[in-house]
Amino acid sequence: MDTAVFESFAVELADAAGEIIRPLFGDPSLKVDTKSDATPVTEADRNAEIRIREMIRARYPDHGIQGEEFGMENDDAEFVWVIDPIDGTKSFITGCPLFGTLIALLHRGTPLVGLIHQPIIGQTCLGNGTTTTLNGKPVRVRHTSTLAAATLLLTDFVNLGKYQNQTGFDRLVSEVALTRTWGDCYGYLLVASGFADIMLDPVVKDWDKLALIPVVRGAGGTITDWQGNDPVTGTSIVAASPGLHAEAIRILNT
Repeated sequence: MDTAVFESFAVELADAAGEIIRPLFGDPSLKVDTKSDATPVTEADRNAEIRIREMIRARYPDHGIQGEEFGMENDDAEFVWVIDPIDGTKSFITGCPLFGTLIALLHRGTPLVGLIHQPIIGQTCLGNGTTTTLNGKPVRVRHTSTLAAATLLLTDFVNLGKYQNQTGFDRLVSEVALTRTWGDCYGYLLVASGFADIMLDPVVKDWDKLALIPVVRGAGGTITDWQGNDPVTGTSIVAASPGLHAEAIRILNT
């Protein structure tokens, strides 16, 4: 399937969301609410998702939409857009630019197009499972051959052991060259563009993960859940260059 028209539209959606998000970044007066799951949300999250939904309905009225802030509509549609208007709201509300807008397009449940957009830095990482670009230029994962030379990223260390094997994770940290919390969606952008080697999340929702799959795969990377299974149906993510992924999975589950 030719995805070019959908890729172009995904960029339009991200740009429109960025116009809403940018003026509110670093605003000390921005009101932060707490959702029922104890995570933060702001008018930037809500208004960006509202705008994206409006644009999808106008362009593709028969498509479905699933978003973090406003749920699912037309969920039995052949094509479904999955939106996280601000992936990394905790970074956003503390003035840290390691967040982004995530947009995915699914066809009968399979991710076709994925986009990671960082509106402050001005980066758009777009993938279709075969190719991935960063601001229009092709990118690839770097082929680091050993864990001892690898950079490992994650969002944070809090509660990791609640969802996955803490011992295996600690061992992986001890074997890599560098571990940093350059996380949320921006960590996957760094892996896809060859600036880091492994990015993982012990627990994710659909809107956190589905856009990442075409981006990582299009850059030549491997992406699975924590146990090495299909990331579409999983509730965790490990993305890495092909030469490191299998070993990372083995250690994480030791």
